Amino acid sequence: MQRFYSSSQNISADKIIISDKSQAHHIRDVLRLKIKDRVVIFDEQGNEYISVIENLSPQKIIFKIKEQHNSNPAAKSKITVACAIPKKCKIDDIIDKLTQLGVDRIIPLETARVVVKLDKQKKIARQERWEKIALNASQQSQRHSVPVIDSVKNIEEVIFHSRDYDLKIIPTLIDERKSLQEVFKKSHPKNTLILIGPEGDFTPKEVNLAKRAGFIPVTLGDLVLRVETAAIAVVSFMRLHENR
Repeated sequence: MQRFYSSSQNISADKIIISDKSQAHHIRDVLRLKIKDRVVIFDEQGNEYISVIENLSPQKIIFKIKEQHNSNPAAKSKITVACAIPKKCKIDDIIDKLTQLGVDRIIPLETARVVVKLDKQKKIARQERWEKIALNASQQSQRHSVPVIDSVKNIEEVIFHSRDYDLKIIPTLIDERKSLQEVFKKSHPKNTLILIGPEGDFTPKEVNLAKRAGFIPVTLGDLVLRVETAAIAVVSFMRLHENR
């Protein structure tokens, strides 16, 4: 069955209404679903609803709930990735891939060496696009929730608000570093924050600021990885380590 996301605000006792025009268009005109077709709808609280289409219109789709399940899988560590914004549109691909890998929160990051500078209007427009990318990737990968996409933040702000994480790592090319194997052999975190730097790496000042806040500098090997490769590599390692 096809899977779609709906906010719990749009779910009542036995009805679900999807009023987002692009999502309604996708259901009606792209997938060509019909009245009485069965689908799965999930919300941000880990609930799944086996539903049938009751009404189709250009403005909204109405579903009737037939069954409800709580689909939260066995608890895994929560992962937040604060990733420096690379050139071109590579952040789009990063958000897509990290969503597929089950990341819970993604923070587009500005650092001293980030080349892309967005004004206030562009930040709002980009965030709307990134949220749609995350939604589509969540539905495609059949995950049980949609990751939170934060507004663009600077690295100092992210570090300052990092107290609630029980593991914080910063891949970097400078100073003394540990391997990921060494870090995760001694740690079983429930809530991890990963800082991913830009082309050219973090500045020494940024690394020192992170270290003072409890971040562990790590190495990703002998090769210098691009931003998108580094983000995917770290999260993939964590997910594989969890399933060992």
